[in-house]
Amino acid sequence: MEDMVGIVKGTGSYVPSRILENEDIAKLVDTSDAWIRERTGVERRHIIENETTVSMACEAGKRALEDAGVLPEEVDLILVSTISSEVILPCAACEVQKYLGAFRATCFDLSAACTGFVLAYNTAQAYLKSGIYQTVLIIGSESMSNLTNWTDRGTCILFGDGAGAAVIQAGEGTFYTPATHSEGTKGEALTCRSRHDESRLSDAIRQYPKEAYQMQMDGRAVFQFAVKKVPDVIREVLEKNEVGKEEVDWYILHQANQRIVEGVAKRLKEPLGKFPMNLMEYGNTSSASIPILLDELKKDGRLKRGQKVILAGFGAGFTWGASLLEWK
Repeated sequence: MEDMVGIVKGTGSYVPSRILENEDIAKLVDTSDAWIRERTGVERRHIIENETTVSMACEAGKRALEDAGVLPEEVDLILVSTISSEVILPCAACEVQKYLGAFRATCFDLSAACTGFVLAYNTAQAYLKSGIYQTVLIIGSESMSNLTNWTDRGTCILFGDGAGAAVIQAGEGTFYTPATHSEGTKGEALTCRSRHDESRLSDAIRQYPKEAYQMQMDGRAVFQFAVKKVPDVIREVLEKNEVGKEEVDWYILHQANQRIVEGVAKRLKEPLGKFPMNLMEYGNTSSASIPILLDELKKDGRLKRGQKVILAGFGAGFTWGASLLEWK
């Protein structure tokens, strides 16, 4: 007898039309197209102009609902994963609800940086398996350009903006247990202070440089963490669910850096062809990267019924995790 699980019924994505090429970055900092490509694999990234984190989330969510053939009023839960929303109150998910007209939905945001979409997917699965909800819309949306220090060569070459979404509905299938971890003691490797960190009623003055309010990253530490922990958590999720790696058709990894994806494939001793990449076009879009890639794979026909897929995210916190699903 099959379990009640969440099944991906539709996907959608949105990226801004404005493109920032590597040559444009070279006008801002001491770098070159060849240098960026060699170290990251990124060729260009899409950057917001009139868009916002919320507006991109709304459009990606709308496209996912249309792809799934699901009406907004059928949605029970909206989850938005973001670290870069332009609004604090109300949450981005409530703004999406208002735009879509999903008046029945419960809404909240989730903040876990580049692991956020995987954790949103796991949260949706838990609600659906329990029977609390029947239809969930999950969205990863990020305006990373708003958090980027455009004078820091180590980070500004990496990031881009965009949003991706998936509609997940309860149905019969095999439930796969996810694997997730966090290690807060290593959090200093990737930081960004809030611009709202001072009390208006306190005389205390916080002495932080302006760079502290933009992303700061120890690139070597992040790379070493990712190439070790991501293969480990993928092996863990396969072992938990008694699935062999030869049964996996696609590894959809967070699109942080081409070298990281290649390093994970090498450590798993899996062919690189199982690891689709689109970071060349979009850069690192944080929690939007996995759903944007998932949408591309669905739209171009690479995802086929019965295939097994690993979603794996990793990022600030440190946080990391992997989920296994069967494409329906």
